[in-house]
Amino acid sequence: MLQTERLILRRWREDDKEPFAEMNADPEVMEHFPSTLTREESDAMVGRIMAGIEEHGYGLWAVEVKETGRFVGFTGIVWQTFEAHFTPAVEVGWRLRRDAWGHGYATEAATAALDHGFGPAGLTDIVSMTARSNVRSQAVMRRLGMTYDPADDFEHPKPPPGSPLRPHVLYRLTAADWHARRGAAVTA
Repeated sequence: MLQTERLILRRWREDDKEPFAEMNADPEVMEHFPSTLTREESDAMVGRIMAGIEEHGYGLWAVEVKETGRFVGFTGIVWQTFEAHFTPAVEVGWRLRRDAWGHGYATEAATAALDHGFGPAGLTDIVSMTARSNVRSQAVMRRLGMTYDPADDFEHPKPPPGSPLRPHVLYRLTAADWHARRGAAVTA
């Protein structure tokens, strides 16, 4: 379990499945994905996420707000192995309920995930990716101090050919840059 000032990143519980399915059925939340998910698809995703956490000791943790105990989505670090010029790679990612947007939760939770990735998990590089159209997630990536190089743009293989969601941007972060940034934040 990871904690921030306002959030808890933890293992998934059975009672997370219903609000997770509601979130995955929201067309606005899923705007930058090929489709919304059915309850069955959403539950299967929870199963894959939980298996990944068991295998690696980290993954996409359920996120809850400390003050209320309310499930608001997921954030974490996860292996990506689909075919691309930068894979295999560990990605920091997030997906939050629409009513959790605009509170800084994605940046706060992703900061905790990166601290874990570059600390106890011992990773040296972490990436983040999204559809070119997803400017909100790109803003989070920049707030995290991740760097962007247009030469890293790629066509994600999962959306169908011709889909406007295929063009993706890739942001990168090294452990050295993360520790320098975090050290500067602590001494500021």
